[in-house]
Amino acid sequence: MPLRIGLTIGDVTGIGPEIALKAVAAEPAPDDTCYRFIGDSTRLRLLNETLKLGLPLGSERLALHDTGNALPAQLDSGAPEAARAAVHWLGLAADMCLARELDAVVTAPVNKEAIVRAGIPFVGQTEFFSERAKADRTVMMLLGHDERGRWLRVALATVHLALREVPVKLTAGKIQLAIERAAEACRDLGLSRARVAVCGLNPHCGEGGEFGDDEPRIVEPAIAAMRQRGFDVAGPISGDTAFHHSLHGEFDAVVAMYHDQGLAPLKTVAFDTGVNWTLGLPFIRTSPDHGTAYNIAGQGIANPSSMISAIRLAKQLARAKARG
Repeated sequence: MPLRIGLTIGDVTGIGPEIALKAVAAEPAPDDTCYRFIGDSTRLRLLNETLKLGLPLGSERLALHDTGNALPAQLDSGAPEAARAAVHWLGLAADMCLARELDAVVTAPVNKEAIVRAGIPFVGQTEFFSERAKADRTVMMLLGHDERGRWLRVALATVHLALREVPVKLTAGKIQLAIERAAEACRDLGLSRARVAVCGLNPHCGEGGEFGDDEPRIVEPAIAAMRQRGFDVAGPISGDTAFHHSLHGEFDAVVAMYHDQGLAPLKTVAFDTGVNWTLGLPFIRTSPDHGTAYNIAGQGIANPSSMISAIRLAKQLARAKARG
């Protein structure tokens, strides 16, 4: 049975529709996949012609799931109509996954600011899918490789928080969950081991308490608890060295304490190949690791590399899941 991969096209005033089409065009055809585009089919057909991709949209392999509410042809960047449509399509995709009508979903970028401005409470796609699926133990992982094929896989203990809130909301439970999900991800990827490095929160892991007590008070007990449960975990390791060691193969995944601690090194190494993977959902969801790029939307120059990586990871995970 062919894989069924859903593709939400994101904010149509950004590059989402373009990279979705380009990424599918880059995949071998025919392969074992049926793609289902979830979004404005009129826009997709026109863009397919404009980009001269020649995709057989509407075929069994490249189905179009249209809600019947076509958006205006001309919209300003971040228009409320586009923002509301993007969230609606995310909900449709989640529901289709929960109904087992899809084997995985890959989501093109949305713009959080535009969505909130349109009157919809929204923190991020990870949080949206977690709530929709009633999954309260999800973790965001970002992964990608450099030009030499060396991987970084980063799980986040906290996600979309102001930096000042991180020490307040960071808990041993969140760190343990990130370690657990990171190790599960390594197994899902078929890696031979699941050795996880855990970053400290403060510079030099607090320098023995000189820069804070978060490490002995929160991070170290979390690591000790996971070791007792049999996890192969090291740390806390200073954030300025953990990623270097992981890139050189000492670790298979890194748990970062906050968003930019993990994403800055990941994007330095894998800006074009990075993928966002939501761990702990009852279905597979991946996404390119970049935003809507309003500044280049409509010019036909958007790089689909991250979307290609997101699709290929979703297919890899779906195949592995089907094999059991």
